This record gives sequence, structure tokens and C-alpha cells, in this order.
Amino acid sequence: MISLIIISGRSGSGKSTALHVLEDMGYYCIDNLPVSLLEPLMQRLAKDNQHLNVAVSIDARNIAADLALFPDIMNTIDPQTVSTKIVYLDSASPALVRRFSETRRKHPLSGKVLGLREALDLETKLLDPISTMADLAIDTTILTIHELRDLVRHRVTGNRHEFALLFLSFAYKNGVPVDADLVFDVRCLPNPHWIAALRSQTGLDQPVQAFLESHTEVVSMFQDIRGFLDTWLTRFEASNRSYMTIAIGCTGGQHRSVYLSERLMQHFAPKWTNVQIRHRELSKIIGNQPNHA
Repeated sequence: MISLIIISGRSGSGKSTALHVLEDMGYYCIDNLPVSLLEPLMQRLAKDNQHLNVAVSIDARNIAADLALFPDIMNTIDPQTVSTKIVYLDSASPALVRRFSETRRKHPLSGKVLGLREALDLETKLLDPISTMADLAIDTTILTIHELRDLVRHRVTGNRHEFALLFLSFAYKNGVPVDADLVFDVRCLPNPHWIAALRSQTGLDQPVQAFLESHTEVVSMFQDIRGFLDTWLTRFEASNRSYMTIAIGCTGGQHRSVYLSERLMQHFAPKWTNVQIRHRELSKIIGNQPNHA
């Protein structure tokens, strides 16, 4: 069985970084593969039986007509011989514009007619046939290169049939994560920010945890979210979902969302083999590895 990972996304979103991580992990990698060659490549590799882990990058440098045929081409690949995972990387347009400005690189679609922003908009449309089929979407807007590498290692290369669960805390003031599957708003809860002694601490600190646990509405919120997920996660897994990102948001992403994300991760870690947590505003990734309670 060949394991095929298809990396796609808009220019500047981190596709090259993701492909390099996979190459370091022993994948046979091809950058900018023409879509029309995807099926012949799989047939050749299956015949040679040499490369069982393969990763290819497919992006807007392809022929536009071929990109439109991506769903049809994917249907020609035999699932009995090739296990496919599609990963789509993207960032907010202002972040991509800033990256191109910093690196002074030229967008592959920009030129005399199209400026950078117009090229990014066109790229979104061209890659829509791929993005709509993605098994995993990763928003790299505020990720460092090290965080992106960790996400690729933890989430992309896992067993496709293993249900990966990610709890993500975030701040509404910085925007809702575009790759979230479920979003819970906890801004209605008491805010430790207004307690001077707690303001500089986070939901990882015991004084903040004690403050939140002293309020019945915080306990009720945790129980309600936990109960919803206890009921429905198995249904999501049964519908052939490989990944679920549950985002918990508060105003600043420092206290309430961090605390509840940690509580939920601790509750579900013994129940699932791949549970992870990331606090977006704290800029740290804490992985709960398989079979680690």
C-alpha cells in the first residue's frame, strides 16, 4: 500500500516547509507535480514497489484546466493500492502579502496585468477544487516555521485511520481560526484579566485555575462542552473524519480559553489515542502522543 500525501495551498503559506519535513522523515517528495501526472506516477510506483511513502506538492503553477480536473483525477486512483491524504495550507492574505514583501519574491501568478493581491485571489479560485477535498486544513497565519514543522510531524504523518483530536485556544481579537471544525465562545465567563494579581498569568497557572473553578458557570460550561463532545465525537469519527480541531475562544486567549482547553484535553486524552493541544496566543504546542494519558 502506497501512502500518498498531497500538499497544496496558496504561495507563501508554507508548502515548501511541509514538504521538507516529510522529506526528512523519509518520504519520496516531488515539488510542483503536474496534476495530469498524478495517476501515472501512482501506477509506476505501485509497479516498482520501491517508494511506499510519497508526498507531492500541487499548486497554482499547474495548468488551470488540469487543476479543475483534480477531483476527477483523484477518482481514478485505486484506494486499494494508494492511501491518500490531502493537506491544504493557507494564511490570511495580509500575512501572505507581508511575507512576499519581506522575501522580495515574485508571486507565480503576478505580472504586468495582476498585482500581488489580485494574484492571491486568483490563486484561491484555482485551488478551490483541491481545498474543498482537503482532509486537513492548516492556517499558518501566525505560526512560526518551527510550529508549522511540529504540526506537520504530529498531524500529517499520523495513521490515516487514527482519529486525531486537537484542542486549540485562541483570542477573538485576533480572529477565529479558519481551520477549526467546532468553535466554542467562552467570553461570557468571569474574566481573570480584571483581577490585577491574575492579569499577567495564564490558564496554565494554578491561581487562575482556582479563580475559574470557584465560579459555577465555568464548571457548567466545561461540563456542557465535555458532554457535547462525549456524545458526538464518535459520530464524527464514524463519518470517516481523520481530524477534528475544537477551538475554544475568549477575548485575549490567555486565561479562560487556555484553562478550558487544558481541562478538555485532560478529559479526552485517556479516551483517544491522539489528543493534542495548542494555545495559539501563547505560541506553544504541547503534544499528547499516542498511548500517553
